[in-house]
Amino acid sequence: MIDTQALWLTLRLAALTSVLLLLITVPLAAWLVLGRARWRPVAEALAMVPLVLPPTVLGYYLLVLLGPRTGFGRFCANLLGHPLAFSFAGLVVGSVCYSLPFALQPLVAGFAQVPAELLEAALLLGAGRGRTLWRVVLPLSRRALLASGLLGFAHTIGEFGVVLMIGGDIPGATRTLSIALLDQVQSFQYGAANRTAALLLLSSLLALIVLYSSRERILRASRAA
Repeated sequence: MIDTQALWLTLRLAALTSVLLLLITVPLAAWLVLGRARWRPVAEALAMVPLVLPPTVLGYYLLVLLGPRTGFGRFCANLLGHPLAFSFAGLVVGSVCYSLPFALQPLVAGFAQVPAELLEAALLLGAGRGRTLWRVVLPLSRRALLASGLLGFAHTIGEFGVVLMIGGDIPGATRTLSIALLDQVQSFQYGAANRTAALLLLSSLLALIVLYSSRERILRASRAA
């Protein structure tokens, strides 16, 4: 059978990570695309590091940062009452860091496609940058927002290296589906492993189908207009 405890933990982790990523990446993408981002190349490089960095390396550095030997780790432990490492909260931090580029790239591309004339008109009419983002950019970037949320969600579900390094394998606390799959293979439970792997595959495929279906609807609507 599928490890239902790991399933619900994974879904909770993916949902929370997706929400946090949108809260972080929307203003970040707006600053990169619409603002006068003097340090844009540096900021983009830092945000995209997880794309090329081995997940275990990122997980190791996060484990060290969130551990009790650093000032930040001790501060978080005192604030929360427990260390971030090997906890669900630590998984959330690791997932946000690891999935950040996957959520950021669609928003940067979507915001960049908003006509500059509309932005200039909004500013001339007295709308500030925040209101312009909320009333002009975001409504015209619905597909980018959907892509950002879906990719962040799907990528979090499939995470392995980062969550294993920072969370370990604690049932009910840090064991996600990808880690449960490893446990099932190592214990020769190939039937359960097949079901878990199929569930992970179907969830990723479903997210992509929803994403590409929305693109087709938007394209048909634009042609009809």
